[in-house]
Amino acid sequence: MARAMHTFKRVCVFCGSNAGSRPEYSAAAREVGKELARRGVEMVYGGGSVGLMGVAADAALAAGGKVIGIIPRGLRTRELAHEGVTSIIEVESMHARKSRMVELADAFVALPGGIGTLDELFETWTWLQLGIHRKPIGLLNVAGYFDRLLAFLDHARDERFLRSVHLDSLLVEDNVERLLDRAARFEAPDGGKWIEEGAPLEP
Repeated sequence: MARAMHTFKRVCVFCGSNAGSRPEYSAAAREVGKELARRGVEMVYGGGSVGLMGVAADAALAAGGKVIGIIPRGLRTRELAHEGVTSIIEVESMHARKSRMVELADAFVALPGGIGTLDELFETWTWLQLGIHRKPIGLLNVAGYFDRLLAFLDHARDERFLRSVHLDSLLVEDNVERLLDRAARFEAPDGGKWIEEGAPLEP
């Protein structure tokens, strides 16, 4: 039986406020912005005008899309807030920023970035694991950027700190169209995060 296709109004993009060392990173951020606009999906992101954040937002706007930036008040100047987006929302803290992103978005896509991007990815994924939301989370593995992270997650599963069903809930692709298509067919896993003592190893 085919899975139902979900229609997204908004997709949240997590990505670096730096551009990184490879041109492929900026090219991927640009493609994400363009593809969301092409699909008529609003982009939600951290509100910056620099790095991959700015690239993705500019690409979405240039393609006729709508972009919502969410930024803590104290970082608005330091992060060079993008004043040209469709709307920008000021919040009081980094935690409030993540909460607002989860509230507004129907799905999430993480691109290459640093610890801020990983923080957003892992907190949002933890909330999915705990059943706080049931929205798809995708990882765009540009030029193998996340290969070592994915290897570690396999290790965490093998060491019985992460269930296979939750590891599999993170959608990983190197192409944004495939990633968004998979997200549209996503079904959230059922069951808790806890692994019973003495339970057999999962496949």
